[in-house]
Amino acid sequence: MEISPTRFRDLATQIEAEIAKVIVGQRTVVRHALVALLADGHLLLEGLPGLGKTMLVRTLAAVLRLDFTRVQFTPDLMPADILGTDILEVSDTGERHFRFHRGPVFTNLLLADEINRATPKTQSALLEAMQERQVSVGGTTYRLARPFLVLATQNPIELEGTYPLPEAQIDRFLFKVDVGYPSAEELVEIVRRTTGAELPTVEPVADGETVLALQALARSVPVATPVSAYAARLTVATHPGNPDAPDLVRRYVRYGASPRGAQALLWGAKVTALLAGRYNVALEDVRAIAPAALRHRLILTYEAEAESVTADEIVTAVLAEASGS
Repeated sequence: MEISPTRFRDLATQIEAEIAKVIVGQRTVVRHALVALLADGHLLLEGLPGLGKTMLVRTLAAVLRLDFTRVQFTPDLMPADILGTDILEVSDTGERHFRFHRGPVFTNLLLADEINRATPKTQSALLEAMQERQVSVGGTTYRLARPFLVLATQNPIELEGTYPLPEAQIDRFLFKVDVGYPSAEELVEIVRRTTGAELPTVEPVADGETVLALQALARSVPVATPVSAYAARLTVATHPGNPDAPDLVRRYVRYGASPRGAQALLWGAKVTALLAGRYNVALEDVRAIAPAALRHRLILTYEAEAESVTADEIVTAVLAEASGS
């Protein structure tokens, strides 16, 4: 299936319109979720319980007619509960053999709900699936369906019963999006939609094949050398050892963004350009996606935590420094 840039934008508009039937407000969150999907990247949503994170993922799956599996992460969840395991079976003739029982990771959209309530061992079970789109169990490798995306929700680390995500895993999320509390007007609309006799429903506007075609078009968007250099400059500027890094970076950052940060900037910028009706990436596309692509890749110092300096403030400083240079 081939899709033109105009068709890409039209489908994206339809998808957002259908999601808006269920999700009130949260336009930035919905847009970033759509960009991550079309860029073939995993998404991490952080916010307090009850803000609609799970509903957003469920609605996205319904609109795109994709297989959807939800896993509630708990402290007693084991890696085999996600990936699957070999089960010993006995045939009618008495012969014994192992059969692989597939876990919930074998789907299109995997909702890892409250992912930071499970232990790091279980969280890390997703590493191969997220990076390679495959699972290795008992010496055998199993390919996952395409598209395959992990959309994880996590509670703020200050809440009880949470574990920090391993740096190697959090780096595999294309974006991290903070889900804020709705306004009073939005809360009134949420209550109206969810407490009536009929709940809002959505109509599918695409399927898995269409999603793959949209992703293929996004990958083909050209990026000029100055834009690539700008993305690289932003990424390098998050490293405290860089002499050109802003003062906030040198004071409050232990480790900056990895090369995946630069990749996330350009992947997200390509989709953002298409959504704006352009088949080329501009610097403004990179800037628009920078907070979501970089905030979770910065490892801050204890001093930053003590002085309440956030990753978003540091990314803002990096963008300001790059714009002035």
